[in-house]
Amino acid sequence: MNKEELKKRTKEFALRVIRLVEALPRTSTSQVIGNQLLRSATSVAANYRAACRACSPAAFVYKLGIVEEEADESLFWLEMIVETGLMPANRVQGLLQEANELTAIFVASRKTAKGR
Repeated sequence: MNKEELKKRTKEFALRVIRLVEALPRTSTSQVIGNQLLRSATSVAANYRAACRACSPAAFVYKLGIVEEEADESLFWLEMIVETGLMPANRVQGLLQEANELTAIFVASRKTAKGR
């Protein structure tokens, strides 16, 4: 997967999360969890774009670390949506899988970039 494809994939992840958050019930719990998920998922895409524009290898590795953390945090909030019963697991499964895959991609990318 090249950087343009990954930019598109992270942006699509953010858009899917936005749609999910909009579908959450209107409760105080879902507002808090939804806002946290929205922040972390959109940060994955935004910080990956920033990493692609990094002016040095060290800056690239640093930004990838942020992307990795935000992808993992998104996974956490998606799990919380299911475990609190805000939405059934089958409605969130695709996003859970994507958050897992993105986290794995950025862990591996950061290790590779750091080793160079």
